[in-house]
Amino acid sequence: MANCGIVIRNAMVVDGTGAEPRVADVAVEGERIVGVRVRLESDAQTEIDAKGLTLTPGFIDTHTHDDTSVIETPEMTAKISQGVTTVIAGNCGISAAPVRLRGEPPDPMNLLGQAGFFRYPRFADYVSAVGAAGPAVNVAAFAGHTALRSNHMDGLDRAATAEEVDAMRADLAEALDAGALGLSSGLAYANANAAPTTEVEALAELLRDRDAIYATHMRTETEGILDAIKEACAIGRAGGSRVVISHLKCAGIANWGRSGEVLEAFEAARRDQAVGCDCYPYAAGSSTLDLGQVDARVEITITWSRPHPEVAGRSIAQIAEDWGMPQIEAARKVQPAGAIYHSISEKDMRRVLAHPATMIGSDGLPHDPRPHPRLWGTFPRVLGRYSREEKLFSLTEAVHKMTGLPAGTFGLKDRGVIREGAFADLVLFDAERIIDTATYADPVQRAEGISGVWVNGVLTYTADGPTGQRAGRFLPRMGTHSSK
Repeated sequence: MANCGIVIRNAMVVDGTGAEPRVADVAVEGERIVGVRVRLESDAQTEIDAKGLTLTPGFIDTHTHDDTSVIETPEMTAKISQGVTTVIAGNCGISAAPVRLRGEPPDPMNLLGQAGFFRYPRFADYVSAVGAAGPAVNVAAFAGHTALRSNHMDGLDRAATAEEVDAMRADLAEALDAGALGLSSGLAYANANAAPTTEVEALAELLRDRDAIYATHMRTETEGILDAIKEACAIGRAGGSRVVISHLKCAGIANWGRSGEVLEAFEAARRDQAVGCDCYPYAAGSSTLDLGQVDARVEITITWSRPHPEVAGRSIAQIAEDWGMPQIEAARKVQPAGAIYHSISEKDMRRVLAHPATMIGSDGLPHDPRPHPRLWGTFPRVLGRYSREEKLFSLTEAVHKMTGLPAGTFGLKDRGVIREGAFADLVLFDAERIIDTATYADPVQRAEGISGVWVNGVLTYTADGPTGQRAGRFLPRMGTHSSK
């Protein structure tokens, strides 16, 4: 073949489609893959001998809260260091755009950072800002239901009026026209929980005929989870849209052991409509501190506290003992705060993680001063611990969950696969060494075993760290405008 920029030779190629691995050479010219063959005859500017290493498509983090991080900290080291080349933002009903704050960001929009980070009254403004920032990773994003509510409602503890719904629809229409993936909701959170199903359905109607998606942090992940799945699917039907259930889990000790029936309900839904889900590989979640989830049987660690920043890294039990008060009172005293909840059964998590339709999403919170380790470790943990060590699924299946499956679900054209013509989002790693090193005690730690990460054909990360080259871009929903 003709000359090209890069040839990666002798790699064990796992192409993201679910096909069996094979040793091959992969050629890259500009931002695209131009050759995948057993032996490529080419004069390349750069040749890499990858014998003994595995080459896969770049990982797609299907559930993030990186909305403002890709602009404020565009180097995105937490993600690029674990092989992530594309992030899906705007989840759980919270997004950086379209947002017009009237004061401080309401909970849980504060997970995305301080008020000054919300500078995008239109979704098109956010798209432009991502382009100007030039992040290390590609970005696709939803418009959040709670963000839309906060634009037009004087109080979020009630249902929206017909006029308010119309105003939210106008914002959502602008976002969809500007390339948003669809609508996300976080109905479990207090500032969206008062919204009836009909309010969300009225918004979801705009997804119809746009090939858009409804992604949801469901109304509950505890005892009422089966009804929550039904509601999510009903909203998807109202919009004629695909449904993605965010971080599917059985939360709360009283709900442990129910993953079998939850997955049965999930599979039943999939027989009638397009429904997917994502999962993170940890038996603990993280969000803002919710008094309704304070349970003396559950270890809850505070990650930040506005009135008492000194308690970050300590459990509510420890804080309550020091202060000589019940845990619920201590929790109330540290609010507003962030928390890690050890409220998931490892067995349930593994069962969800192993389901063939489950994608991988970190759900990491980059603005937490002491983040959950999933922010830095999710993808190497899936490959190292759950695939290689525990053999929960094969390497091929693990890679598919991180690449081809999400690319198809979110409509990311020419991504998530290694084939001629696809974008050169690539990860080269040692399959025998890759592992997460981030822990709850020391969460800001790069993974081991990553040799190289390319985003749109640009080498962005090596075993020595970030290269300083950033080539990420905003990826609009298919059918809006070019993803070039």
